[in-house]
Amino acid sequence: MRKPNRRVLPTIIGVSVLTTLAANTAVLIARGHDGDPAPSPQEKRARYVAASGSTSLSPGAVAPLGKRLTPHVLVAAPSALPAATIAKIRGAKGVKGVEVVDAVQGMVAGKRVGLMGVDPSTFRNYTPKPTAQSDALWRNVASGDVAISFTMGSDGGVKLGSQVPVGGKQHQSNLRVGAYATMGISDVDAVVSHATAQALGMPTGNAMLISVPKTKPAAFIKKLKKVLPKHAKAVAVNPQIDFPRAGSDHAPTSHGQVMTAGQVQTVIKAAYSRIGWPYVWGGESEAEGGYDCSGLMQYAFARAGIRLPRVAADQARVGWVIPYNKAVPGDMLIWANDPTAPGYISHIALYIGNGKMVVAPRTGLDVMIQNVYTRNLKGAVRVSPKLAAQLSS
Repeated sequence: MRKPNRRVLPTIIGVSVLTTLAANTAVLIARGHDGDPAPSPQEKRARYVAASGSTSLSPGAVAPLGKRLTPHVLVAAPSALPAATIAKIRGAKGVKGVEVVDAVQGMVAGKRVGLMGVDPSTFRNYTPKPTAQSDALWRNVASGDVAISFTMGSDGGVKLGSQVPVGGKQHQSNLRVGAYATMGISDVDAVVSHATAQALGMPTGNAMLISVPKTKPAAFIKKLKKVLPKHAKAVAVNPQIDFPRAGSDHAPTSHGQVMTAGQVQTVIKAAYSRIGWPYVWGGESEAEGGYDCSGLMQYAFARAGIRLPRVAADQARVGWVIPYNKAVPGDMLIWANDPTAPGYISHIALYIGNGKMVVAPRTGLDVMIQNVYTRNLKGAVRVSPKLAAQLSS
């Protein structure tokens, strides 16, 4: 369901990587300072411990679940965030928690995805409840497994327990898929331990999650910019979707706010033109031989001049969420099918009327017309071209 927009990449210790921020809003090149020698594993570990305060880096050792915190802001930089900056943010007003991680775009099972290196003992506290509560999941990650998102496994066909290549061209390892577990962060489809991230040549401690429950993320990010290093950026993590109450319909109908009749017809015609194409997880074009659910939406709406974000969780925010019984042709339908992240939008399709939709279902099936099913259906999205453009910039 995902493959973020990306640019031509340099390398870090032989691994082609880039940092992806939460909602596809920023792309940063991950690399060291030109001419600086690559730090040794011992130096990288020391930096990480100093920045994160981590003490549970022994393989297989995982602390019990602590107090769960919701991540509201993600900060990422091309290289390690300064320990002094992290300490200052930890002590800032309204901050309830800071988790330092390694964050890149890397190859997992042949797909380019958001990949994080984490301390399983502490990072688990920032994940959705079902994911956070699984001791076995985090023990597997600590022991060297990779945990992949529910959609990458169920829709993408990557089997639990299988061995998959993870990393870049020069630093690549075959890791066991130890769990299906969505972390609740857009574009993050795979998690490994910090030790495994080091072995893959990932940047060390170049990102952090911040919990600020009583402060609006936008306001906090504005203040953050004053203390962050020059090349560091910050974005909100998965802004809440305003799901409708039963019987409500607050979507506007005027032109300029929603699609024109001509745009609706173009979108539907484009979706029809992809019927019969294979489902390909991460697919968004003919060049990749097929489409996934959000890739199909991105393709169809682009034909009408409407640019959508890449993943379903972000596409759900490009308009007004209304009840399914208010849906009209051209609306998108959204589902929260992921048991590891309740409420997280993990599937999307195009409504064409009369209880029918055009959808890219999952690996092994083609793009097709299906009857709309209501299990885990969260509603319909009345697309705003203007809002879509803002979220895709």
